[in-house]
Amino acid sequence: MAPRKLAAGNWKMNGTLASLAEVEALAEAHPAPSCDVLICPPATLIHALASRIAGRGIKVGGQDCHASHSGAHTGDLAASQLADVGASHVILGHSERRADHGETSGAIAAKARAAHEAGLVAIICLGETEAERDAGQTLDVIAGQLAASLPEGATAANTVIAYEPVWAIGTGRTPSSEQIAEVHALLRADLSKTLADGADISLLYGGSVKPSNAAGIFAIPHVNGALVGGASLKAADFGPIVAALSAA
Repeated sequence: MAPRKLAAGNWKMNGTLASLAEVEALAEAHPAPSCDVLICPPATLIHALASRIAGRGIKVGGQDCHASHSGAHTGDLAASQLADVGASHVILGHSERRADHGETSGAIAAKARAAHEAGLVAIICLGETEAERDAGQTLDVIAGQLAASLPEGATAANTVIAYEPVWAIGTGRTPSSEQIAEVHALLRADLSKTLADGADISLLYGGSVKPSNAAGIFAIPHVNGALVGGASLKAADFGPIVAALSAA
């Protein structure tokens, strides 16, 4: 088994029911891509999106889940609830969650375990800050986050790793090919040592991915796809990224 190619769109806190027309347009323009395509809209849109694109080759995911299966957690969602309304994946540990909500790698590992138990694929996000990059700490930070965020029972079938340098998210700045390659090589080496099928886990790059730089990013060793933010909101932007990954 080789790592699966995945183009994942993270809509963050954007989109309404009217926005789902963009996903339908994406499905029409790219009816049979040679990669997996995933859209992670706000939780309010998961069921509607899953219903509208059923059987059209696009998967639907959530942007977070709670580590518990149920309980007194106002405003939170269980992984099983995401699966119940049509999600197949869930993004966990995004830097915005780590920063805005104080999520630790240990908490993310607990959420990933819950996701696995619910039958969801956990997309675990890792990334260094600009200060950590400037201090030469990138590889130590990423290795530490990976070790602490990866739950027992992780496999290539239920886990995806996304490297998103915090300083590149939504800024228009992108690391050099050498910087991306260095981190992805570390991830592949550590996963291969830790897990029996670590060589087959999909590794995504995220952070200001757009049509103009996608092909170059996908040519980097051990980059199996992308976690895309703003450019995933419109079919005209996300479609060329999907096409570039299909051709990679």
